[in-house]
Amino acid sequence: MSHMPAMHISLDIGPDQFVEWYRGRVRSVVVKSHEGPVVEFPAKVLQRFVSPTGIQGTFLLSFDSQNRFLSIERVEPASGLDLFG
Repeated sequence: MSHMPAMHISLDIGPDQFVEWYRGRVRSVVVKSHEGPVVEFPAKVLQRFVSPTGIQGTFLLSFDSQNRFLSIERVEPASGLDLFG
């Protein structure tokens, strides 16, 4: 397996979808990265990005040398978000 230290993803998860994590029905997120590979990571790491409209934006995922999830950072908010409101 090749080493991918970081990948970009775009998310548009509505509040009704993310509530499934709170209910314990969803433990991980599976999404195709901008770079091509499909990645899976723990849904709980998105909790700090939840807003009343859900979770939207472009994120950078980092992985260790065994391709295990290390961190996530928002690199671009979804267009149309009011950053000052």
